[in-house]
Amino acid sequence: MIINDFLPISKDDMQKRGWDELDFVLVMGDAYVDHPSFGGAIISRTLESLGFKVGIIAQPNWKDVKDIKSLGKPRLAFLVTAGNLDSMVNHYTVSKRVRDKDSFSPGGKTGLRPDRATIVYCNLIRQAYKKVPIIIGGVEASLRRFAHYDYWSDRVRRSILIDSNADLLVYGMGENQITEIANNLKDGLDIQYIRHIPGTCFVAEELEYLYDYRVVPSFEEIQNDRKNFAKAFRIQYEEQDPITGKLLIQKHKNRFLVQNPPAMPLSRAELDRIYSLPYQRNYHPSYKKLGGVPAIKEVKHSIISERGCFGNCSFCSLAFHQGRIVRSRSHESIIEEAKKITQDEDFKGYIHDVGGPTANFRHAACEKQYKKGLCRNKQCLFPNPCQNLKVDHKDYLELLRKLRKLPGVKKVFIRSGLRYDYIMADKNEDFFRELCKHHISGQLKVAPEHVSDEVLELMGKPRRQVYEKFVDKFKKINKELHKEQYIIPYLMSSHPGSTLKSAIELAEYLRDFGYYPEQVQDFYPTPGTLSTCMYYTGLDPRTMKSVYVPKSKLEKAMQRALLQYKNPKNYDLVKQALILAKREDLIGFGPECLIRPKSKENKKNRQHKYNQNKAKRKKSRKG
Repeated sequence: MIINDFLPISKDDMQKRGWDELDFVLVMGDAYVDHPSFGGAIISRTLESLGFKVGIIAQPNWKDVKDIKSLGKPRLAFLVTAGNLDSMVNHYTVSKRVRDKDSFSPGGKTGLRPDRATIVYCNLIRQAYKKVPIIIGGVEASLRRFAHYDYWSDRVRRSILIDSNADLLVYGMGENQITEIANNLKDGLDIQYIRHIPGTCFVAEELEYLYDYRVVPSFEEIQNDRKNFAKAFRIQYEEQDPITGKLLIQKHKNRFLVQNPPAMPLSRAELDRIYSLPYQRNYHPSYKKLGGVPAIKEVKHSIISERGCFGNCSFCSLAFHQGRIVRSRSHESIIEEAKKITQDEDFKGYIHDVGGPTANFRHAACEKQYKKGLCRNKQCLFPNPCQNLKVDHKDYLELLRKLRKLPGVKKVFIRSGLRYDYIMADKNEDFFRELCKHHISGQLKVAPEHVSDEVLELMGKPRRQVYEKFVDKFKKINKELHKEQYIIPYLMSSHPGSTLKSAIELAEYLRDFGYYPEQVQDFYPTPGTLSTCMYYTGLDPRTMKSVYVPKSKLEKAMQRALLQYKNPKNYDLVKQALILAKREDLIGFGPECLIRPKSKENKKNRQHKYNQNKAKRKKSRKG
C-alpha cells in the first residue's frame, strides 16, 4: 500500500504506518528531498511501488553508529549513496578549497556528510550489523566503480566497491537493477549469488565460471604505469554499451572487480511510470526550521523530460553514467507533471526548465542504436554530425507548445544545456525561432567552452566556426523578433590541451565579442571522464598521443585570469602570461590590446571603475 506522505525517517514514522521492520534502509549523504530530480527519492519510491517497506537515513552522524541504527536492521539490505554529487566534488572547489555552502544540506550548511561518504557509511553499517547486505549506488559509486584517478589525493585509488566492502554496486540509472536485486533478495537468494544483473558490479575470488569478458589492466598495473591507466580507460569507454558491451574484469591483488554490461535504458513506458510515483516534490518538513534545502529551488518547478546524451563531451561523465542512448518521456506524462506543478502553492506561473542532460535531445541519435548499439569508434556529433544522425526538433517543439497552453502557465523556460551544433544542423528553423520568442528570459546560456580548435577537439566540442554561426543566427532571429536578448557562454580554462597561446586566443575572442565573464570554470578532473584520464596520464586514450596538460598553480591562474583580463586584480597575472607567450603586442593602448601599461592611476581607482562597470552590466542584463 502506498501512502501519500514522505517515507519513514524515524521509528515513530514506521509505527504510524504499522511497520515493525523495514525491507530496505536507504542511507544517503544528501538531505531527504522527495523530488524526482534526486536519485534517493527515485530509488526509494521505485521500491515502495513494488510493495517493499523503505526508510530513509539522511546525512547520519558518521562519528558513531547511533544514527545508522535508528531504523533498525533492514530485513533485506542497506542501500548507500553519497547523494546527487560525488562527496569530494560537493565539498571542495577545483582549487581544493572547502566550499562555503552545500546546496543539498539543510540551510546550505556544510560539514553534514563526510569525505568519501559512500565508504564511510558502509564502514558504519558494518560496525553496527556485521552480515547485513550492503548495496551501493549513485554518482559517487557509479563513477568510481573501477580503479580510478582521485584528484583530491592525486593518486590512483581502488574500486570503491572494494574500499567500501559492500556486496554489490549499482552503476548508471539504477531503477531496473534495484528492482531485480530486491526481487531476488525477497525470493531468498543470498546476495553473494546475485551476480547476473546488467548495470551492476561485484567482487569475485576466481574467474572459472565467467566467460566472454575483456580484461582491464589491474589496479597495480595502472597504479604504476600511466600508459596502462589510459589503456584501461579506453577498454571501459569502449564497453559502455548495453547491447554490445562485454563483461569487464579488473584485478585488485587477489580479487577481481567484475562489471556486468550496462543495463538497457528505461523504455518510455518505464520512464513514465517512474515519474508518476507519489513524490511529495519538496524537502522533508523537518528541515523547514533549518531554512529548507537550497537545491530544491531550481528543480521544484522543473521537469526532466529525457535521459542520456549522445553529445559525449570529453569532460562530462554522462556517457559513463546515464549512457549515450537517449530515452524520453511521453507528452502525456510530462503534461501531467506540469499540471501538478501548477497546483503548487509556490508556483508563480513559470516552469523553470523542461529538459535533461541536453534539453533538445528527445530521441536516440539514430534508430540503429536501439537495435545494434553505439558506434564504437565514431561520435554522433563530433567532429561533424554523422550522416545517419536524426536531426529533428518537432517532437520537442510540439511538447513545449502544449505546455505553454496549460492554464496557469505564463512562461516555459529552457535552462538545461542545449547543443547549439544540433540546432544548427536542423534545416527547419522553427525551434530556434520559438526558442528565442518564448523560452528565453533575456539570456541564453550555451556551452562553447573554448574557441581554440585544438582544445575543442580534445573536449569533443564543435569547432569555433559552428559557434560563431550560431551566434550570428541568434542575433538575426532576435532582430527579426524585435527582441534584445544575449548569449551567455560557459567557458572553461586549463582543460587538457589548453596552452597559454590558446588561452590568449580565447581572451582575444572575448575582447572582440564584447563579453566579460564574471565567472570562469577551471577544468575539474572528476572521476569517470575522458578529460580526467588525459589530465592524469598526459595521453589521449583513444589515440595514445601525448596531450599538453596545464597543472602548475601559476599557469592555471594565468589561464583563468586571461579570461577575466579586464579585472584589475588579474593585471599582473595577465601581463606575466602575455610576456611568457611573447604577446607583448597585446599590452598597450590600441583597441586590440588586452591591458594597458601601468599608469599613474592607482590600483584602487582602477578596481573601483571596474566594479562600477560590472554593476552596470549586471543591471543592464536584468533589465
